[in-house]
Amino acid sequence: MIPITVIKNGDGPTALLTGGNHGDEFEGPIALWDMARQLEPAEVTGRVIIVPAMNFPAFQANRRCSPIDGVNMNRSFPGDPAGTVTQKIADYFQRYLLPLADVVLDFHSGGRTMDLLPFAAAHILPDPKQEAACFAGVRAFGAPYAMRMREIDANGMYDTAAEEMGKIFVTTELRGGGTATPETVSYAKTGARNLLIHSGILKGEIVHRESIWLSMERDGCFLFCDSPGLVEPHVGLGERVLKGQPLMSIHPIHATGLEPKVYVAPHDGILAGKLQSCIARMGDNLAVVATIESDG
Repeated sequence: MIPITVIKNGDGPTALLTGGNHGDEFEGPIALWDMARQLEPAEVTGRVIIVPAMNFPAFQANRRCSPIDGVNMNRSFPGDPAGTVTQKIADYFQRYLLPLADVVLDFHSGGRTMDLLPFAAAHILPDPKQEAACFAGVRAFGAPYAMRMREIDANGMYDTAAEEMGKIFVTTELRGGGTATPETVSYAKTGARNLLIHSGILKGEIVHRESIWLSMERDGCFLFCDSPGLVEPHVGLGERVLKGQPLMSIHPIHATGLEPKVYVAPHDGILAGKLQSCIARMGDNLAVVATIESDG
């Protein structure tokens, strides 16, 4: 059984709000359980569908993926009604919930493995009108940062499923580390209400914030570990960097006296994300270097 709230009043758009796509990311679940308790039908024109923990087994276990089948929800779409538990949940969203929605907000943060700048985001899309509507939603959400994204591999993503149906899709990364702070929770709560007001579903005034606009469109903005070991950071999250600037060194740990491998910025920009742990394994995402489009 997965908790869900549906609030409908009159005729208007439908918003589908989700958290817990990954079970170790908590700003979304906190904000959405709070909204499900407090939102009054009289405030709503249209419908709000609230699922605070999409992958409820993963959420209960405080794990990125379900402990039942080990499957990543955000790589499981369109799902399978005869598949594993995670695939069945994805199938339900694909066939029943997403078709109802006009606007989709899916909360993420870095989980236990990553720490990221707090941003709302949308994707570069082939349909300019749909893309513009998505980025208008990002602007209305009002996170400290706003991100233009192009995924390395978008196959199987909830994002892709929603976008291919023509939905307005907004997502977030609200820090990480497998925890939440009062500040990041406030971004989630305010942003969700802002998006509902922007969409004409909620009455009220948007709490306005000028976001710093960033882009993760360029090739090479993700740095992956090919030399596992002990991470020595040289740059802090949110610092501006220049192309070729050392971001971190990774010291081999199978012996002493060996030279570390130095990872450098692939281009000018800002350190938008970094590995949470100081032990890096082969293939870990070490850093995300975004380019700066606008300072707000």
